[in-house]
Amino acid sequence: MSRLAAKFAVLKKEGRAAFVPFITAGDPDTETSFAILEKLPGAGADIIELGMPFTDPMADGPAVQASSVRALKSGASMTRVLEMVKKFRKTDKTTPIVLMGYYNPIHAYGTSRFAKDVAAAGVDGLIVVDLPLEEDEVLRLPAQAQGVDLVRFVTPTTDDTRLKRIVIEASGYLYYVSVAGVTGTKAVPEDEVRAAMARVRSATGLPCTVGFGIRSKEQAEAIARLADGVVVGSAIVSMVADNLGSGKDKIVNEVLALTRALAGSTHAARHGKVPV
Repeated sequence: MSRLAAKFAVLKKEGRAAFVPFITAGDPDTETSFAILEKLPGAGADIIELGMPFTDPMADGPAVQASSVRALKSGASMTRVLEMVKKFRKTDKTTPIVLMGYYNPIHAYGTSRFAKDVAAAGVDGLIVVDLPLEEDEVLRLPAQAQGVDLVRFVTPTTDDTRLKRIVIEASGYLYYVSVAGVTGTKAVPEDEVRAAMARVRSATGLPCTVGFGIRSKEQAEAIARLADGVVVGSAIVSMVADNLGSGKDKIVNEVLALTRALAGSTHAARHGKVPV
């Protein structure tokens, strides 16, 4: 059983949703970024989304865009991202890591080489924002041959016909984009999420996480009652930005404090207890 499957199986048995923090690898520098990464599980992270810095992150809002800029300025690269994962795996063999980013750097790296190297590093899944299902076999097939899941998106505009196509050959879990637009710029419409989760569960048994707009403990708790996982990114990378110039320890401590608060709210919500 993969780390992702094992994690969701445990969470399902416990009746709670996963808390999934997103950080950008190398933000604001490699040392600080890794210090955050290695401590996220202890702060309540069930699964970690690790952003692959890119020069044109078009699906991301200002906060995540700025985190990519900071990471690239500090020397972040695909090789360094994988080195971070390898280092993480020396002490943590169980927490799933999912790389999230865009296809251009993967294409430049070489998809077959990339699939082999991410698997060797200890990556469990990939989320590629700009790779639609009609074209994703270029990465999905080599990745799955290496035991790495390619996570597909479901959006507010996904109709039933497309949803059926999405779940075919989908693996790992699904990622529901809770708002139309870019990350971290709009509030999450709970009623729409509730309806979307019902539709997804009628189409597949795969877990489904929700992201793109969850920033507060209250939002995290509400969504945790509806979905299989709560993804928070913009609020976390904004905490990095808010503490720039304060030193590594301050940045790490503030990010971990926010993670604990959001994870606590997520874990406090009993999954599936809100009437539909």
